Amino acid sequence: MSLGDTLFTIVTFLILVIAVGKVAWKPVAKMMADRQQKISGDLDYAEKSRKDAEELADKRREELQHSHADAVKIVNRAKENGEKQRQQLLDAANTEVATLKKNAQEDIDQARKDALADAKNDVANLSLTIAQKLIGKELNATDQKDLIDDYIKRLGDANGSH
Repeated sequence: MSLGDTLFTIVTFLILVIAVGKVAWKPVAKMMADRQQKISGDLDYAEKSRKDAEELADKRREELQHSHADAVKIVNRAKENGEKQRQQLLDAANTEVATLKKNAQEDIDQARKDALADAKNDVANLSLTIAQKLIGKELNATDQKDLIDDYIKRLGDANGSH
C-alpha cells in the first residue's frame, strides 16, 4: 500500500466518520436518550404504581379491620336486642300467667260463694219444707227468716266457721 492509498483511506474514513456523525450519530444518540428517558419514566411509573398498590392494599386492610369491628358490634347489638326482647316476652308471659291465676282464683272464690249461696238457699228451702211438715202450718216471712238464720248459724258452728 502506498502513501497515497493510505492517505486516501484516512481522508475517506474521516469524511465517513463526519458524515455518519452528522447524519446518523445524532439521531441514534437522540433515539438512545429518548429510549433511556422512556425506560426511566416506565420505572418511575412502575414504582409509583407499586406504591399506590401498597397504599390501596393498606387502605383495604384497614377498611376490612373496621368492617370486622363493625360486624362484631352489629352482632353484639343484635344479641343484646334479642336478649331484651326475650326478657320482655318472658316478663309479659309471667304477667299474663299471674293475671290468669288471679282471675282463676277470683272465679274459684266467686264459684265458692255462689255454691254456698245456692247451698244456703237449698238448705233454707229444705228447712222450710221440713219445718212446715213438722209444725204443720205455714210460716210467715219473719218466722222463716229467723228459722233459716238459726239453722245456718248452727250449721256454721258445727263446721267450725261463723
